[in-house]
Amino acid sequence: MNKCYFLLVLSLVFASCSKDEPGDVILSSEEINVNGTKYSESKNSFENTYSALIDSLNANQAIQIIAEVDHAANARSVGRVLSPTKIVFFGNPELGTPLLQKNQLAGLDLPQKILLFENTSNSVYAIYNSMPYLESRYGLQGVSTLSDIAMALENIVTTATTSTIKRATDLSVEEGAGIITVNSKRNFEDTYSSLRSAISSNQNLSIVAELDHQENAASVNLELRPTKLIIFGNPNLGSPLMQNKQVAGLDLPQKMLVWEDENGTVKISYNDPVYLQQRFELEANQTEIDQISMALKNLATAAGGN
Repeated sequence: MNKCYFLLVLSLVFASCSKDEPGDVILSSEEINVNGTKYSESKNSFENTYSALIDSLNANQAIQIIAEVDHAANARSVGRVLSPTKIVFFGNPELGTPLLQKNQLAGLDLPQKILLFENTSNSVYAIYNSMPYLESRYGLQGVSTLSDIAMALENIVTTATTSTIKRATDLSVEEGAGIITVNSKRNFEDTYSSLRSAISSNQNLSIVAELDHQENAASVNLELRPTKLIIFGNPNLGSPLMQNKQVAGLDLPQKMLVWEDENGTVKISYNDPVYLQQRFELEANQTEIDQISMALKNLATAAGGN
């Protein structure tokens, strides 16, 4: 199993993440405006931008790439056409674990990820979730590493795109927005094992990565209650979402988090597909959203023994 590393410290920023950061550019209404995100329009080709992104991540020994997903290739595998679209997951537990210590649910958006895509006009973009988004969604106010992560992401993206960072009009959401959590009747290990078995036994699903956040915290001498993430996908359902809006690839493949709270209660959490439908304006994909919602509900039910 790969170690989950969250983000390296590239430099320090002392401004609050809940406020605009230095150099923020507010998007005009005709530009990409996905709530909670920042992005950069690359001056380079898609392949050169992606290569530069990977090179930038590999250049630092403190960072590890967890997974790379080629959404366009996955779409082709099920007979669909999608413009170049790739996502990379990466990070460093010294910065990510403090977020999880404050709220284990933050594991739904960790490790960090950057989506790279080329649209039909041949414009290339790199987009990622901002720290104000994570801070507000998971109630992470006061976690000191947020500012370090924010600057690290900005440096990585600007290096790859050789361009400036822009931001969505709104960077914050309500705490807990779009998260579904169910209690399990099983212990932690049995719950996770049951979830993994339910996913791996489904011929339409493919496991992309598994991350043991507790184990990774221990690797940097930090404590964390049992917390594991599994990332998996179904191109038959995910590809139509990205054919509609490529930016939807930022929250694909699907993720489910199994975690044990301070009272010993085991929980299964995942992103509500209806929330993702609203975030990425996927009204035309109601059929896929309904199917994904039912599939995730069934997986959580099976894993929790409910």
